[in-house]
Amino acid sequence: MDVTDDQAVTGAETSCHPLPVLYSFRRCPYAMRARLALTASRQDCVLREVVLRDKPAEMLELSPKGTVPVLHLPDGQVLEQSLDIMRWTLSRHDPEGWLRPEAGSVAEMEALIGECDGTFKHHLDRYKYSVRYGPETDPLYHRGEGATFLKHLNERLKGQAHLFGNGPSLADFAIFPFVRQFANTGREWFDAQPLANLQTWLSGHLSSDIFQSVMRRREDTDSAAVQRLLH
Repeated sequence: MDVTDDQAVTGAETSCHPLPVLYSFRRCPYAMRARLALTASRQDCVLREVVLRDKPAEMLELSPKGTVPVLHLPDGQVLEQSLDIMRWTLSRHDPEGWLRPEAGSVAEMEALIGECDGTFKHHLDRYKYSVRYGPETDPLYHRGEGATFLKHLNERLKGQAHLFGNGPSLADFAIFPFVRQFANTGREWFDAQPLANLQTWLSGHLSSDIFQSVMRRREDTDSAAVQRLLH
């Protein structure tokens, strides 16, 4: 994944084959999902790294909800949900077989992702950002509740390297950014848990070339620094 300068990107956008534009924030797990899938599918796009305190007007015009990721397609369509972006790009090109799990089905992967995005994310937010939810919110309670999902993942990983077999799939890449965030909220606690399968799985994803690539720091020259992702 190479980065060119702003002038080169502008030229790419105005050519006869304009590129999709992704509004992203480096540390957001939803945005990580989108960048991972776009990279895996070899989808060239323009990346605009958003400064959350100064969201670009053009992004807010496309998506008034003001959250990332947002993918603006050349035909004018706007994808505002991370899973929609993953599905869109992988349906066009899925060389790694993320939509073809070794075990289980796409529906089963979607169900597991739904657990992550629902109950687990609820507890993750109240563990990591307990102050936002008021003094009655006990982060340790929500850590314990969130750990139920971690234990479920750990069980799934018994005897296989990934959640749906020995090859990584949509579910792995959709879920591990949130497990990463949970683990980083209390790294000593996480590392001390009897979750060896999950810890190995997470470590493998964090050290992978694709994750290192999408997490590379980029110089931000303004509130929406323009970069180009090339595969």
